[in-house]
Amino acid sequence: MTNPVRPLSGFAYVAQGWRLMMRPGLRAFVILPLLANIVVMGGALWWLFSQFGGWIAWLMDKVPGWLQWLDYLIWPVAVISVLLIFSYFFSTIANIIASPFNGWLSEKLEAELTGRPAPDQGWADLINDIPRILKREMVKLLYYIPRAVILLILFFIPGIGQTLAPVLWFIFGAWMMSVQYGDFPFDNHKVSFPEMKSTLRRDNMTNLQFGSLVSVLTMIPFVNLFIMPAAVCGATALWVDRYRAQFVRD
Repeated sequence: MTNPVRPLSGFAYVAQGWRLMMRPGLRAFVILPLLANIVVMGGALWWLFSQFGGWIAWLMDKVPGWLQWLDYLIWPVAVISVLLIFSYFFSTIANIIASPFNGWLSEKLEAELTGRPAPDQGWADLINDIPRILKREMVKLLYYIPRAVILLILFFIPGIGQTLAPVLWFIFGAWMMSVQYGDFPFDNHKVSFPEMKSTLRRDNMTNLQFGSLVSVLTMIPFVNLFIMPAAVCGATALWVDRYRAQFVRD
């Protein structure tokens, strides 16, 4: 099977991911991560909307008097800040739960895109691989937590917390989305986490484009219920087009 036409940007890989996850041969592998995401993100959405008003009011109370004239601008920034923090936090939980199935989906899609047969794995192999996959997820989480804490502290600084912090959080969230989803095909080929990060960083613009669009879609109610398998597929297509040749000898 020949590869699809290669997009030129990270944004295009996200769009390609939506198309790829609808392939008949992949639907069985899409269902389980999709269900995990619907359960986690659906419950999280319900909880968010029950708390949303109080959080926004709290953030607006932190605006210093000399910035009150910017209320019309700071209010939407506060809303976006809450959505950014919420979307990445709960998508991280959903990804940890669904990580074995996401790795499986990435493996099957790579086989379709390259025409190379995927390893003949069944449920027993997937279950045996869970400890290794979860360990990799913990590595990503330990990379994320200290950086996220530093950025969250900025939200408590008057002025900076309502202006600069949301911008930095969005950039960081975009990078983490590219790391989170881009890691699945790398991990399938036992590429180390530091080497994976270094590879993505060398193609920084493409991966920030990919991660930023995934971040935006993760903030949109109902769309975010379906973003996980689409992002896995898009990141796998990006791996096949740009990175696979560096690590895999067919």
